[in-house]
Amino acid sequence: MNKAILVGRLTRDPELRATGSGVSVCSFTVAVDRRFVRAGEERQADFINCVAWRQTAEFICKYFAKGRMIGIIGSIQTRTWDDKEGKKQYTTEVIVDEAYFTESKASSGGAPAVQNPQWGGADAGAGAPQIADQLPDGADFMPGELDDDLPF
Repeated sequence: MNKAILVGRLTRDPELRATGSGVSVCSFTVAVDRRFVRAGEERQADFINCVAWRQTAEFICKYFAKGRMIGIIGSIQTRTWDDKEGKKQYTTEVIVDEAYFTESKASSGGAPAVQNPQWGGADAGAGAPQIADQLPDGADFMPGELDDDLPF
């Protein structure tokens, strides 16, 4: 299985290009913080090259910019080519299948709002709708009783 899930910040504005046949392609780099910090050191980050195609590429280039937080799901791919001097070059990149907003509009410095009709026009940059606002009055969440006997 080849699945990559990343959350990080764009290190530069995404670049939108088109292939000779008119297919949109977008390339960008995501800085992903490492989980652990050594005592007395700054947090380290990995800089991961990403490529998105077609509508996903257009979506990313339209709504994301340098410094914005992004969540992506895709797969890792390697490729090789010969440079101008005939030397073999290698690269590893994430081919993006899905891209998501991972921060609110307010924390991203006033990024454009994205309307999602499924959410009643809610700002997609703010994440999922507030479920509590959609519950009828008096419908509170109450956890069930805990049972120490597990069925496995």
